[in-house]
Amino acid sequence: MKTQYFAAASLDGFIATEDDSLDWLFPLGDLDDSSYPAFIAEVGALAMGAATYEWLLRNADAVTAETGSPWPYTQPAWVFTHRTLPTLEGADIRFVHGDVRPVHAQMRAAAGSRNLWIVGGGELAGQFYDAGLLDELIIQIGSATLGHGKPLFPRRVLSPVLRLLSVRQMGAGMAELRYAVEKGGAE
Repeated sequence: MKTQYFAAASLDGFIATEDDSLDWLFPLGDLDDSSYPAFIAEVGALAMGAATYEWLLRNADAVTAETGSPWPYTQPAWVFTHRTLPTLEGADIRFVHGDVRPVHAQMRAAAGSRNLWIVGGGELAGQFYDAGLLDELIIQIGSATLGHGKPLFPRRVLSPVLRLLSVRQMGAGMAELRYAVEKGGAE
């Protein structure tokens, strides 16, 4: 079982615009031509921040058109928020806040031997990293720059903590970088 941060980012390191838009991303590639189908098949539980969850709510029609459902996941999800958010019918969602460590333990119990996915955003993934719980980063880099926005991973992580495992080109618009997070590495 691994705890993985799988995300797409612009070439200049942003996962979304300042207003949480992902419109820049969709013209760059087809999800079915990426490693996502194999990745999600190995996921047993996921965590996401409130902004990611709210993006799904705001874009429910587009998500339904793409996946057949406004909630595209069959796995249980933990949404980190300090606010009361609406739920989606048929979705296994638990709203939580605070320290990621007890939530990680709950996710592990629910996932069995399958992987845990930190969906986003970057700050939430950083909290799992800070707690020593992040095992892998899978970052799909798009051939676009945003100039400003929500950062991919707002942490200082210096070599040799991240070990490059693979690089894969996905069409003309994306590249995937896969990194192991070495535990106890230098900062």
